[in-house]
Amino acid sequence: MDIENAIIGGGVVGLSLAYGLLKRGRGVTVFDEGDDAFRASRGNFGLVWVQGKGLGAPDYARWTRRSAEAWHGFAEELRAASGHDLALSQEGGYDFYFDEESLAQRVAQYEALKAELGGDYPFDVLGHNALKREEPGIGSEVAGAILHHADGHVNPLLLLKALASEVRRAGGHVRSNCKIVSVEPSSGEFRLTSEFGSIFGAARVVLTAGLGAAELGPKLGFKAPVRPQRGQVLITEKLPKMMNRPSGIIRQVNEGGVQIGDSKEEVGLDDRETLETTSQIAARAIRVYPALRKANLLRSWGALRIMSPDGLPIYQKSETVPGAYLVTCHSGITLAAAHAMFLPDWLDGGESAPNLEAFSENRFTVS
Repeated sequence: MDIENAIIGGGVVGLSLAYGLLKRGRGVTVFDEGDDAFRASRGNFGLVWVQGKGLGAPDYARWTRRSAEAWHGFAEELRAASGHDLALSQEGGYDFYFDEESLAQRVAQYEALKAELGGDYPFDVLGHNALKREEPGIGSEVAGAILHHADGHVNPLLLLKALASEVRRAGGHVRSNCKIVSVEPSSGEFRLTSEFGSIFGAARVVLTAGLGAAELGPKLGFKAPVRPQRGQVLITEKLPKMMNRPSGIIRQVNEGGVQIGDSKEEVGLDDRETLETTSQIAARAIRVYPALRKANLLRSWGALRIMSPDGLPIYQKSETVPGAYLVTCHSGITLAAAHAMFLPDWLDGGESAPNLEAFSENRFTVS
């Protein structure tokens, strides 16, 4: 048997889990499809975000909050080991509103969730004047914002680079440009076949392949009901500091550029950018920060989120194929700390394993 733990999918989710397993002394090989894949990890917004997650699903709010709280230690550990500063800033984040009625409706939802969480949901409501004191560049059309104190952002490419280097340094293997097209149980192990015909044996398989789970998952006993959702992103030239905190639609990255996004489009496996959507998100960003009207755009891209039917993560141990696991989510950056620090214990069935039953595929069973 060649491999103790085969992780199929070399994005942030797979590498975070690989990093955590290696710290526990486990052998790991990560299979990464390559740049032809639909890479959510290289197209995301870089947020470590609690705000808005878990409305109607308090277990998800708790899991997200736990990961966000662990992020400082996780980032510092990676920095010390790899030398890569991830540019983590966790000083809160905004949800902007252009009318007071919408703001009040969201506040009511947050108050209800806060009660469900026993008060562990720290946020403030800022009217326009209070927001203006925090963010002097804010536009007159912004009625106010919710400031959630657990939110923040990070450089996602530096995170991906640090994880990949640390997985290798710790003795793990990352097989790049190696798409796994078949996984078959065979005599107490798994037989993995790549698209070029290479065959690998593994004791345990964890499927973290994002949208690729839809193809491989059913062969391992999973429903894997994932679908793509396109998001488009713009980034400006490097600018002087103009905002103190990120939001879900706009943030200034550590290099100075302003990243603009948060479109949600159900267009299948189409990750192209379109003028209609990019112009809409640019216009919204200018309403929030009018000074952006004069900024030059450097690039734009589209990327596909990995969405389950209810938008929550899926953590599933196969009920028919022992040793096979499915891990998928659309918040791989936010949950990276949890995936590295807590999920390995779930895989191993340890005493301190998190209870992830709320995120099993059983919730999609129709009675």
